[in-house]
Order: sequence, then structure tokens, then C-alpha cells
Amino acid sequence: MKIWSTEHVFSYPWETVIKAAMRKYPNPMNPNVIGVDVLDRSLDTEGRLHSHRLLSTEWGLPAIVRAILGTNQTQTYVKEHSIVDPEEKKMELCSTNITLTNLISVDERLLYRPHPDNPEVTVLTQEAIITVKGVSLSSYLEAMMARSMSANARKVLKCTVATIFPGYTS
Repeated sequence: MKIWSTEHVFSYPWETVIKAAMRKYPNPMNPNVIGVDVLDRSLDTEGRLHSHRLLSTEWGLPAIVRAILGTNQTQTYVKEHSIVDPEEKKMELCSTNITLTNLISVDERLLYRPHPDNPEVTVLTQEAIITVKGVSLSSYLEAMMARSMSANARKVLKCTVATIFPGYTS
């Protein structure tokens, strides 16, 4: 098991970053997500928006990794649940893969909140638990996946914010 986390500060207020986060897929800057289906979206009695989405993804796994895992499958599905609380100015997004769970599980949690010292900027805390099961070199594969997540994490939302809001510099 590999635990990975990161934090990023966006130079935009929470409302702006949340709008971008809700629209980040599909996105030509992250071609790995090839489809998004909204399964359910509702408001609870406290005014929080709950969304359940199904993401279709295409993993560009190298041949060596597919050989180690013993699969040629590269299209996977991820279930995502988010809660946007406009009163507390908090958005929490949790996702987990539902394909290849006998080999790999990735449980990810993102939390968006205004910066405690400056409400004009937004802090994104992102963490994931990556587990590769039943194969040799599992630690190597978990570390490789964590590096890949790290490389893509900031880029996707940062590019999305820049696309929606020209002039974004953070």
C-alpha cells in the first residue's frame, strides 16, 4: 500500500475553483478521462449538493506494467462522489476505481477549502491510497502510480482553471 498526498494553493476564491473543479472532465488537457456520466445529483436538507458520477478512463499503461499485472485491459471505470457545501465553503470529492479491483485499488480524496489566512485563495488537499494486489513488484507499481498521480494532479485542475478563467497564474 502506498499513501500519497499533496496540497496546492490556487490564487482564486473558493467559488471560482469549485466551478472549475466541477467542469474539469472531459478535458483535452487530460485525455485519460474519456467519458463522464452523472448518475445522481441532488440537494440535501442542508443545501449541500451531492453528485455521483461515473468516469470512463483510458490508462496508458506501459506494456511491462500490463505484463506484470497480467491484463491487457486499459479502459477502466471510476465512481466519484462529491459534496459541495456552500455554507461552510467546502467541497469534498471521493473516488475509487470499480474496474480491476482484484489487482489495483485507488481510493482518492480531494478537499477544497478557502485558505484559513486568506479567503481570496483556495487550498486543495489531495490524498490517495494505492494498493496493488497479488503481483510481484507491487511496491514498485504503487510508487510508479503515485508518481504519475503527482505529476498529473496539479496540472489537470490548474489547466482547467486557466482555460475557464484566462489570466490564471497560480
